[in-house]
Amino acid sequence: MADVRHSCVNVKRALALEKQSEQPGLSTTQQRQLQARALSQLLKATPSAAAATSLDGSWNPLMTTINEAERVPIAHLVASLTRLCKVADSSSPYL
Repeated sequence: MADVRHSCVNVKRALALEKQSEQPGLSTTQQRQLQARALSQLLKATPSAAAATSLDGSWNPLMTTINEAERVPIAHLVASLTRLCKVADSSSPYL
């Protein structure tokens, strides 16, 4: 469980950067820089998510969703990543 929680620390940082990139008044360059930082932060979550998945296959959706960020904009993954990390932070797998 420690691996998945560690992974979610990086996920939450990435989601915060993604949210920052959506704030009004930012230039396109600023938005892209924040989105690039968000992707970099999210990809840092991969090793921990992979370790969690090897110990417990039920965490495969987290690892898969993180990996999708290389193909899909993070904005489209926010809901899934948020829910998966809520489960990781909870004592119940049914949120």
